[in-house]
Amino acid sequence: QVQLVESGGGLVQAGGSLRLSCAASGRTFSTSAMGWFRQAPGKERELVAAITWSGGSTYYADSVKGRFTISRDNAKNTVYLQMNSLKPEDTAVYYCAARRGFTVAMNPPDNWGQGTQVTVSS
Repeated sequence: QVQLVESGGGLVQAGGSLRLSCAASGRTFSTSAMGWFRQAPGKERELVAAITWSGGSTYYADSVKGRFTISRDNAKNTVYLQMNSLKPEDTAVYYCAARRGFTVAMNPPDNWGQGTQVTVSS
């Protein structure tokens, strides 16, 4: 079992940047695809970005392409989401997720973090 703890959320002005971190514990981290989901009030949970266990393949939602970058450091058991040029519509609770396997597929995740709030003011 992988346990995930997110950090790095907060309040930021539109156009600003945040970096989310997800610290993982458990033997399966290095063989798991990792992803970031987000959910705003009244909206469905959305997959924002995902990365394979090797880091060789990534996925980004169209809404964040060119602005967000997902990366992972397996030596630190950590996955990151660098968010640049933030927009008010990026406001949501962001959840880290893990799925065992060798592809970038994330649905359904095997493990979820507790979430971290990102609020972008205009």
